[in-house]
Amino acid sequence: MSKKTLKTILVSVVLCLVTVGCAPSDKCTPIRIGDYDSLIRVACIGDSITYGLMVENRGQNSYPAQLARMLGDKWDIRNFGVSGATMLKAGDKPYWQQKAFAEALVFEPDVVIIKLGTNDTKPVNWKYGHRFIADYKEMIDIFASLPTQPKIWICYPAYIRPGHRTIRESVAVNEQIPAIKRIADKKGASIIDLHTPLLGKPEMYADKVHPNAAGAKILAETVYQALTCKKVITE
Repeated sequence: MSKKTLKTILVSVVLCLVTVGCAPSDKCTPIRIGDYDSLIRVACIGDSITYGLMVENRGQNSYPAQLARMLGDKWDIRNFGVSGATMLKAGDKPYWQQKAFAEALVFEPDVVIIKLGTNDTKPVNWKYGHRFIADYKEMIDIFASLPTQPKIWICYPAYIRPGHRTIRESVAVNEQIPAIKRIADKKGASIIDLHTPLLGKPEMYADKVHPNAAGAKILAETVYQALTCKKVITE
């Protein structure tokens, strides 16, 4: 067995141990439409992957747009993704300072899905990585304090293909994913594994970082399953 193959197997095992994807299905708690008197408002917080950068016809094919079609007319899904945004307040484009963050709070969601971290892996940002957990916890606390008391899911960063100049898969896997697991344990947030579904699938990418429409569909299906505890039914 080559060293490369062994490394791939070990990474997969580690991800399995830390992700809810390997947890028993009975631990999934679905959002129940009957518990809400009006549309269930879902805020998709994130960076360019949430926004849908490089996704052809992103208005229809970004992951939040595809998720909206999967969930149906009882849900109100809003895309608050900002290209280049970081979770780190000290990053080069903090989500905290973006208009989308303020708009997401005004939206008063019932459900919050946070997918930030990819841009934080850049050396210019990750030199502040020791603040990642504290900043992430604070964002969770801010959303949790809304009058709607939303249910919050936090996401592992999507797989980063080899060869990007600054965005680093090694940081995402070895540092961010374990950190997000600790954050979830402390805050009682649920985890959505958006890393494993696209692992080693270059055909699902427009470049080294951004999923194409097909990749965004896989992300949407993964989020759908987390919210409903059901797999997407395709015709």
